[in-house]
Amino acid sequence: MVPWLGPDDPFPSVERALGEASGAPGLLAASADLLPSRLIDAYRRGIFPWYSDGQPVLWWSPDPRMILRPREFKVSPSLRKTLKRVVRDDAWEVRVDHDFAAVMRACAQAPRRGQRGTWITADVIDAYSSLHRHGDAHSIETWRNGTRVGGLYGVSFGRMFFGESMFAEVTDASKIALAALVAHLQRHEIEMIDCQQNTSHLASLGGCEIARKAFVAHVRASVDAPQIPWRFDKSVLLDLTGRAR
Repeated sequence: MVPWLGPDDPFPSVERALGEASGAPGLLAASADLLPSRLIDAYRRGIFPWYSDGQPVLWWSPDPRMILRPREFKVSPSLRKTLKRVVRDDAWEVRVDHDFAAVMRACAQAPRRGQRGTWITADVIDAYSSLHRHGDAHSIETWRNGTRVGGLYGVSFGRMFFGESMFAEVTDASKIALAALVAHLQRHEIEMIDCQQNTSHLASLGGCEIARKAFVAHVRASVDAPQIPWRFDKSVLLDLTGRAR
């Protein structure tokens, strides 16, 4: 039985999440609320919300957990060529936290293979925007000729980044944003990006699965560290492409 959390109820231990035979592996709890305080507590415990419009808020802690180690990010020859072009061409920009809510809305509208609708509802945007205003959530945005064409958003505590969603309106625009994020995190020696669940796309970029126990231990050791700065631009891509122009 998945526990129902009242406003003041704590999360159960992540080891109580449903297993593979349940049909909903990783499901830990449900609640009616998506308060910023609940979100903060969840991320600091290695838990995240994911549900469909009309459902209660469902809280997850899957085992294994999909992660991306910045140092293992795979830059294919074609992506490297794209990143070099972005660095050279003044029409391209990478902006950080320029319009967080707009990035979330764009992610909500992005088509997802095998999915109908989106979990990024107005209430979700409000909750994460509250975290953003307090410096705990960030957007990395790809712009071309003054128009936002891709980006991603996620949550950051201490030395841990929890990726949430990304979108692209032109080819490779989300990969450019992700590459910029990876390069920035590498500069600050961040060891892990949470990717939540396995997808072939993330695996192609270097993502891998680790045991939940190892993931939660890393989160607990990382979230209370001093926060890294969140100001950078496309010049960080030089760390991935080399400095030859």
